[in-house]
Amino acid sequence: MADPQGFLKNRERELPARRPVPVRIKDWREVYEEQELGQLQTQAGRCMDCGIPFCHSGCPLGNLIPEWNDLAWKGDWRNAIERLHATNNFPEFTGRLCPAPCETACVLGINQPAVTIKQVEVTTIEKAFADGGVTPRPPERLSGKTVAVVGSGPAGLAAAQQLTRAGHTVAVYERADRPGGLLRYGIPEFKMEKSVVDRRLQQMQSEGTRFRSSVDVGADVTWEQLRARYDAVVIAMGATVPRDLEVPGRHEASGVLQAMDFLPPANRVSLGETVDGQVTAEGKDVIVIGGGDTGADCIGTSHRQGAKSVTSLEIMPQPGEDRAPGQPWPTYPMTFRVASAHEEGGERLYAVSTQEVVSDDEGRVSGLRVHEVRRGENGFEPVEDTEKVIPAQLVLLAMGFLGPQTETLVAQLGVELDERSNVRRGSDYMSTVPGVFVAGDAGRGQSLIVWAIAEGRAAAHHVDAWLSGKPSRLPRPVNPTDRPLTV
Repeated sequence: MADPQGFLKNRERELPARRPVPVRIKDWREVYEEQELGQLQTQAGRCMDCGIPFCHSGCPLGNLIPEWNDLAWKGDWRNAIERLHATNNFPEFTGRLCPAPCETACVLGINQPAVTIKQVEVTTIEKAFADGGVTPRPPERLSGKTVAVVGSGPAGLAAAQQLTRAGHTVAVYERADRPGGLLRYGIPEFKMEKSVVDRRLQQMQSEGTRFRSSVDVGADVTWEQLRARYDAVVIAMGATVPRDLEVPGRHEASGVLQAMDFLPPANRVSLGETVDGQVTAEGKDVIVIGGGDTGADCIGTSHRQGAKSVTSLEIMPQPGEDRAPGQPWPTYPMTFRVASAHEEGGERLYAVSTQEVVSDDEGRVSGLRVHEVRRGENGFEPVEDTEKVIPAQLVLLAMGFLGPQTETLVAQLGVELDERSNVRRGSDYMSTVPGVFVAGDAGRGQSLIVWAIAEGRAAAHHVDAWLSGKPSRLPRPVNPTDRPLTV
């Protein structure tokens, strides 16, 4: 246990400060300042080392949270990173981007603010990088087996690193010009600077993982060719088919963009690249439809581009500050949260539905006609006399994703899809085509980064067993394979 009286002596939850809003919206650097180490260790000391650590059940990776909390509190950072890396390949990603279901499952959180688990995690890995504690771990011997991983997001990278360390020769295929998937071009720089991704890719390359960028599998190389060239294939291409807004005027008006048509060019420009034809929020009234993380990314990006105003629309009613009765501890509750982007300005409107995209005489979007809604017997019903037009010269759609792009997969490989248009797979993560495995959002649908890493690790376990014909040497995360894959 960490400090036996830590949770009694220190009842307050303390996180690092965010940089002042007027300062941070003028650059693309991460929003958080560095936390004083003693304060962080005090927070780690609040961990109670519960007899039943429910934080484990909240984490799909099964992270050994009380163990590395205790080690961080003691200042034993070498062993802390060893315990952290035992279950998580990329704590620098989850420590920045995960919504931390472990914290909502924290036993201390029943009647006190939960332990700052996520901050202990990111501090531990950052100290390890700074102290030279993150080094390549190449395999002692090669198996002679080859694996192609399609997609270089968190699921693909986790699967690739595990399989490389098991001695297989792994090539990661990425259709973008650089690996990283949405970690590189979907996540804004102010949430995670891309140097964080690059240093981990350097470690993987030193271990032997090979990266093949600017290769669109299904077009530049067919799935059949990939299957013939490698002993196994892992599909980790994510869920990239966006949910659209099917209302009058949507497809006739210019200036209505999917979030993933807006964020990647903005990320490239923030990294010093030039993007021809980039659509920016500068000087515009911006409306973001969707209240999730992607919507918040659009809001923060719009602020940094100099938007005139930013309005966020969400069809669901505003959540409460506390857990709803139907979302008891230790489940992940839908509560009102303020991301750094929301703190930077703009208006958040809840229980609002879009009726029409309004255009000017030149066919450019000029606003959205909306009305308030409430739940009825047949779903959301309009509230009378609430219709209005909100001005907008840019509308960003951040309403989630429907599933992976599977046209070439089905046509060229003949994989089956499930009822949710994801790639069908068994409990061993294998698709209906022998030797072709599925990990991450391509198999489970849109989900969290922590689930993607857990699934990449779990898929690697089963790929290794299939290739070797005997029980795998790789660890198998308990949660992903023991829970229904369609959750």
